[in-house]
Amino acid sequence: MIALLRTYQPLVLAAALVALTGCIRWTESSTPEVTDFAPGIEDKHDEDHDHSHSDVEVIEPFKVKFETTKGDVVVQIHPEWSPIGAAHFKELVEDGHYNDARFFRVIPGFMAQFGLAGDPAVQAKHDENIKDDPVKDTNTRGKLTYAKTGMPNSRSTQLFINYGDNSRLDSDGFSPFGEVISGMEAVDAIESKYGENPDQGAITAQGNKYLKKEFPDLDYIKTATIIVEEPKESSEVAPVEAASKEMPAESKPAEEASKPAEETKPSEDKKPEEETKPAAEMKPAEEAKPAEPVTTEPEKKEDPAPKAENKPAEPTPTPEADKPAETPPPPAEPVSD
Repeated sequence: MIALLRTYQPLVLAAALVALTGCIRWTESSTPEVTDFAPGIEDKHDEDHDHSHSDVEVIEPFKVKFETTKGDVVVQIHPEWSPIGAAHFKELVEDGHYNDARFFRVIPGFMAQFGLAGDPAVQAKHDENIKDDPVKDTNTRGKLTYAKTGMPNSRSTQLFINYGDNSRLDSDGFSPFGEVISGMEAVDAIESKYGENPDQGAITAQGNKYLKKEFPDLDYIKTATIIVEEPKESSEVAPVEAASKEMPAESKPAEEASKPAEETKPSEDKKPEEETKPAAEMKPAEEAKPAEPVTTEPEKKEDPAPKAENKPAEPTPTPEADKPAETPPPPAEPVSD
């Protein structure tokens, strides 16, 4: 027996090593499948979620003017409400997508829908979907929102303006991104007699050719343009205004100095007018002497003749210069207008 054990001992040891090695390999390969695979799914999901919302660059607010067949409508865009939707809408407006686009689905009390391009080639160019934005505002009257198919991430080019309180749409993922700030009366007047009859598939394929033939009275957007505001001009005007505000402080003394001069003129002129009347009636030098007591006696006694001549000379030009300022025709002009 001992001889047999010694003979087969190397074989027994080799078998034992093979079995042990297999167990080690099994434990090393099975551990990563359990511990590493599940966290990989969670990480990927989180990355997708963050990319669709938190990594979006929010653009500056802007305004868009829709020139429609019912009048101008101005919409204020709030990118902070819906950053993806606002950025996509700006690109569409800049590319002229909404020019000549019909309001093809109008339901009174609910909403006016538009956004399918009048040219099928233009619609095909922009017919991609964008990701959803979380709903941060509510669908109330005048709010501008993307239409959806009911599926997630199905926003494209179609929009609608809310006629009433449609806040029930908030829970379905309809995220407003703008609001009408001017011209809501034009939105209320949009033709609604066709209701939901226009076929969206036919509009996509044929554009306005189909709509003009089948629904000729539809109202539409003539042009959609971004309103360009120029803050530089306001910043340049500001210092001018500030300078003009500071100028009156320095010019006040001059104005105040001129005011008494203007006020004193009529008061001084009125007196000589009364004095000149008797002077005009009494031309002789002897009759002018009684007027001397009105002024200082010594001056008039020394030179009666020149002063009598100077008195009519001073008042005569002043009433003529003062009469245009005293005449009140200017207030009569605005009254007649």
